Amino acid sequence: MPKTSAVSGEIFFLHHLDNHPECAIRLDTLRDCIPEGVVIHSPVLAEVNDLELVHTPEHVMMIRQLSEFGGVRFINPDTYVTSHSYEVASYAAGSAIFAAERAMDGERSFALVRPPGHHAEPDRAMGFCLFNSAAIAAASLLKECDRVAILDWDVHHGNGTQKAFYTSDRVLVMSIHQSNSFPRTGWIDEIGSGAGKGYNLNAPILPGCGLTDYRYLISEVFIPAMLRFRPEALIISAGQDGLSDDPLAGMRLLPGDFGLLTRTITDALDLPIALVLEGGYGPSMGKSIYSIFSALKGDTLHEPGITTPHAGTLRIAKLLQRVQI
Repeated sequence: MPKTSAVSGEIFFLHHLDNHPECAIRLDTLRDCIPEGVVIHSPVLAEVNDLELVHTPEHVMMIRQLSEFGGVRFINPDTYVTSHSYEVASYAAGSAIFAAERAMDGERSFALVRPPGHHAEPDRAMGFCLFNSAAIAAASLLKECDRVAILDWDVHHGNGTQKAFYTSDRVLVMSIHQSNSFPRTGWIDEIGSGAGKGYNLNAPILPGCGLTDYRYLISEVFIPAMLRFRPEALIISAGQDGLSDDPLAGMRLLPGDFGLLTRTITDALDLPIALVLEGGYGPSMGKSIYSIFSALKGDTLHEPGITTPHAGTLRIAKLLQRVQI
């Protein structure tokens, strides 16, 4: 059985605002989602120089100062900062780095952290996100690796991750997300620029898509792209808001589907893999996290009947297969 671990702790409850979708209540659904046999690591604090691998010094200082002011302050209508937010977001980033390091040492590690990060751009907080934990983890790995891949299956496009590496040929960024949803980025023609042209792949799929669509894109587009790219590690931005009961989206994934997506990747690629929690606001999120851990451990998973991807998904796959890496 592959050694599997989680990185999480009580610190992540401290960033909180009542009646906000991204609040500490999200973690209540995760208390019983870690199967027996999974090692639990304590959270790790990121240093300022870690945060500045992706973010500008001005952005890091702004989040810190807003926290020091105390109370609750809104950066924009979606994104809040409290007196604990700088510390908690720094722990989220540090825990993502630690999960990536554990992956390089042979563990399959999942950082169960909040706030999420993939919308945070180098100089901008947005979409509930303050620091981009997954991007910071990838940038940290680049100190010892030549190439790192990031797969984002959160239902919303990770605009921050895309922006962080848009001109880089050392990070392959791949995203499956609901089209025409927040933040209205992540179109097929956004493939990178300069040295990074071809190293950014977006699959904006229609609401109502499910396992067959996600699995087809991973199997037929993203895994072949990674085999060509030859990354030394894979970071998964593991948002759970594609679940059918998520109130902020319109996909049709079931909890067990996330385990099957994980298994599709681990069966095809012999890579260090670390996952970082992004979004997910529905009641079945804990079950989907459990299924991911089950897949990482090598447990037997239930396979549903075979169905056909939507026609739109097939068209997107065909277009992305033409992108040269």
